[in-house]
Order: sequence, then C-alpha cells, then structure tokens
Amino acid sequence: QVQLVESGGGLVQPGGSLTLSCAASGSTSRFNVMGWYRQAPGKQRELVATIDGGGRTNYADSAKGRFTISRDNAKNTMDLQMNSLKPEDTAVYYCNARIFFPRYDIWGQGTQVTVSS
Repeated sequence: QVQLVESGGGLVQPGGSLTLSCAASGSTSRFNVMGWYRQAPGKQRELVATIDGGGRTNYADSAKGRFTISRDNAKNTMDLQMNSLKPEDTAVYYCNARIFFPRYDIWGQGTQVTVSS
C-alpha cells in the first residue's frame, strides 16, 4: 500500500510563495494521474492541479498563471509551486494519486496553507 505524505505548508503573507511537496512511499510511475486538491473551511474539496504520466497538466482557473505542478517519478515525488498567493488560497492541501483501471485512488493527510498578513 503506497502512502503519500505532504510537506511544505505554512503561513505566508499575501503575494508570497510556497512549494508543497508530496512524497510517495512507493513508485509513482504506476499512477495515471497525480494531483493537488484543497479544502477551505466550510467548503468542498476542490481540484487545484493535476499532472498525468506524460507530464500533461491541468489547472483550476484559480491556479492558472500562479501555480506550477511538477512530478518526478525517479524520486517518487510531486511538487506544487505556488506564487502570488492570496488569502483565498488558504486551505488544507491534499496530494492525490490515481490509477484508472483497476480503480485505485489514494490521498495524503493534508498540509495547511495559510495566507495572511
């Protein structure tokens, strides 16, 4: 059973940057897609960005132009570089990894990102 562990969250001022990392306990090359999701207090979990095995990326409109997702299957890691952070980016950020068939879907425990002055 592969486990995902996020790191890199914290408190940052508006306009600042953070890089989140997701480390897998096993090979990430088996996953069709990996991604970052977030959940703010009182809101549903939402997609931030995904990256597939071929390196193709997809971003939520709120993340386009500010966030960059990357994946290194040699190191079994995935990162999310976040720039120009806004207070509305405050949330718990979760790492996800997915295999389409047979369906296999795992989540990390989450890391808190707080954007505040």
